[in-house]
Amino acid sequence: MSATVNVNGRITPEGDAVISVFDHGFLYGEGIYETMRTYHRRPFLLDRHMRRLRRSAKMIDLPLPFSDEQLATQIRDTQALARIDGEVYIRVLVTRGVGELTYDTKATPDPSMVIIIKPHVDPAPAVYEQGVRVVIVDVVRNHPDSVNPMIKSNNLMNSALAMQEALRSNAFEGVMRNYLGELTECTTANLFIVKDTVALTPPLGAGLLPGITREFLFDVGKQVGVDVREQVLRDEDLFGADEAFLTSTTREAVPIVTVNDRSIGTGRPGPITWKLLEGFRRLADAS
Repeated sequence: MSATVNVNGRITPEGDAVISVFDHGFLYGEGIYETMRTYHRRPFLLDRHMRRLRRSAKMIDLPLPFSDEQLATQIRDTQALARIDGEVYIRVLVTRGVGELTYDTKATPDPSMVIIIKPHVDPAPAVYEQGVRVVIVDVVRNHPDSVNPMIKSNNLMNSALAMQEALRSNAFEGVMRNYLGELTECTTANLFIVKDTVALTPPLGAGLLPGITREFLFDVGKQVGVDVREQVLRDEDLFGADEAFLTSTTREAVPIVTVNDRSIGTGRPGPITWKLLEGFRRLADAS
């Protein structure tokens, strides 16, 4: 993996990075995170990631022990010591901190912060040129009144189980429904379909994480002349789409050409997907 890790300000190679077994991020999954990547060695859309990190923290009553600029400095310092020749993957985690075996937040007055830096690896060119197969999984997305999907939580059991189901079917990703049977998102990505040249993505109210790339794609659409909208989607919308694709920080926009065992559209990456992907890359490269 060849990662460099910053644990509460101490920067070390991955093998020397340690955190207490009494950290509530480990004991109870109490924590939040953000995943970023660089373009031209600068974290992309850092301000948006920080906004989401703070929203997640507020939703679990977790005080963040740093300003945006202080975190940006810690990321820069860790990246500098990593000495990676090329673009990097960045993961920032903040947990409740070290404390007694209790859910009482008074036991953990000092949050823990971890920054992981490692080389960014793009998906193989064939992923974009040929597209991928996804499956609709049986694991249901967390109900918003249980563990709200708006929280980018370190507790990823819901997504892990869904992705493991997809992997057993040799799929690239798993598409999850909510408790109403509406499509929400993939396990590590947001979902879009294209119908009559319009790109459609499930609304946040369906119970999904507000992806940073998903949000940015609305801006990309305006730049390249593609109408991007939210719309409640069900299985039949995906199966009947002209095109489909998924978005994530580390993979940009990946064409979906097969769902379960059914081809989408022509069975090849479509023109609207390519237009949005190329527009995304232009804007990211200019950032």
